[in-house]
Amino acid sequence: MSSNTEQQFKEQVALCRTLFAQKAHDYSSAWRVLRPSSLTDQILIKVRRIRNIQIIGNQQVEDDVRTELIGIVNYAIMALIQLEHGVADTADLSAEQAIALYDEKSQSALSLMLRKNHDYGEAWREMRPESIADIILMKVLRTKELEDLNGQAIVSEGIDANYLDMINYAIFVLIKTA
Repeated sequence: MSSNTEQQFKEQVALCRTLFAQKAHDYSSAWRVLRPSSLTDQILIKVRRIRNIQIIGNQQVEDDVRTELIGIVNYAIMALIQLEHGVADTADLSAEQAIALYDEKSQSALSLMLRKNHDYGEAWREMRPESIADIILMKVLRTKELEDLNGQAIVSEGIDANYLDMINYAIFVLIKTA
């Protein structure tokens, strides 16, 4: 494993966390009212936009692909928080509480990445960003199917595993494009 991978991962998570903290300041934890399925749909919108930009080769909205990847990471972390803590009727977390939960979930993603990276030998470094976008889309579509099954999967790892994979793949592209 590249000795830089863990550090590069942490740097990109810190970038995502900064935006999350700024939005927590501006909007509090208004996202707490979103069901996980709504967050999945937000990730779907972001990854579809990334794929469209990759296919078409240009964009008409100012936000770049990196901004969309940061959005995928942040929405997936919010979804993991929602899965664990449930949906609220109000913005019930302070910015500090939301950031602490963010840190907990991003640490889970890092831990998973380190384990998988060990076994797969950093294969992601040889992947194209377009392939990674396709995999994120596949993970989103799998998650939507699992949500429609109300979590009653037969062989799936589960919704949380898909969100963690979405985070890690988005971070990989952020590393590759830094």
